[in-house]
Amino acid sequence: MGPWRCLLLLPLLALALRAQQQQFMEYVERRLTLLEERISQWHDQSSRYSTELRDFKNQVLGMLEAAEKEREAMRTEVESTGVRVDRLEREVDYLETQNPAPPCVEVDETLMEKQVATAKQRKNEKYTKLTDCSDTIASVRAMKILKRFGSTSGLWTKDAAGSSEKIYVFDGTANDTVYVFPRMREFTLFSATRKAARIKLPYPWVGTGHLVYDGHLYYIRQQGPSFQVIKFNLANKTVVDSSVFPAEEQIPVFGLSPFTYIEVAADEEGLWAIYATKEDEKNICLAKLDPASLDIEQMWDTPCPRENAEGAFVVCGALHVVYNTRLPSRSRVQCVFDVSGTLAPEDASLVYFPKRYGSHSSMKYSPRERQVYAWDDGYQIIYRMEMKKKMEV
Repeated sequence: MGPWRCLLLLPLLALALRAQQQQFMEYVERRLTLLEERISQWHDQSSRYSTELRDFKNQVLGMLEAAEKEREAMRTEVESTGVRVDRLEREVDYLETQNPAPPCVEVDETLMEKQVATAKQRKNEKYTKLTDCSDTIASVRAMKILKRFGSTSGLWTKDAAGSSEKIYVFDGTANDTVYVFPRMREFTLFSATRKAARIKLPYPWVGTGHLVYDGHLYYIRQQGPSFQVIKFNLANKTVVDSSVFPAEEQIPVFGLSPFTYIEVAADEEGLWAIYATKEDEKNICLAKLDPASLDIEQMWDTPCPRENAEGAFVVCGALHVVYNTRLPSRSRVQCVFDVSGTLAPEDASLVYFPKRYGSHSSMKYSPRERQVYAWDDGYQIIYRMEMKKKMEV
């Protein structure tokens, strides 16, 4: 090939080379553009994924916070449910001790007048003993302070005749609910009343002169100027009988316990009522009660003064009156009246009780245990008595 032909081919080769170079550049640009698009798409997807991940994280945190709130609300609800269950248990205990509808107790004026006349006729007659009990108190052998429960005034006792170990608590001097503890242990260990059953009485009581005797509660109800002795069956929670006490113009029986008008007591001989009237307002009176009918079998005027008396109980047919001072000091049995005449007042021992907190609002003698259950300024105390034969005193 000649030189001139080479010269002619050079421009053609240059054009072809330029065309290929242009195509290559266009190809590279297309690949770069595609790569940029993919990088942009990846960036968009990455941003979207980051946003979704952040939104998911925020959602999970919100759900965790909601779950924590629900857990706290559930814990609060469980605690509230526990409180409601405890309240329900107390309400169930209360319903279990509810009484049927109170019976209608009407006062028969004619019968009351007849009882008053009969009692006055038998007043101060010679008493025929029912048992051979001839003991009297020689001293207080021991004192045990159990606990402090309830108001400053009240009454606690066991059944004076039965074998039950239940503890009956009358808190205050005017109420209608009696607390019942199954044993002394429960009463001693627990300060609250959750462990106690409750007996709601059909009529409120007055004073601290009540008594549990042979499965029945004998308690005092005030109805206007008169006072009723209510006999309440503790087993079936019903009123068995009631009687207007056949004494006119009654006054508080103890000078230092103005809330008690009748003190129902029990001893080896049975049931007694300790009271006072305006007819002989300086001294205390005593009556023998029939536990079955609540009739007054016999009445006595005693030489024991009301002034500075804070309580009384009967032991083997002898009334023992406990005295104190207006500013509480040491209580002592300072007057004894024996209905059988076996023990002369001047021959009785002067019995002192250990110094305690204030003054007794109630003192209940248990003939089967030979001890006194006392309520002293809110403290529950047991006095164990040392006994002697009357002829030895």
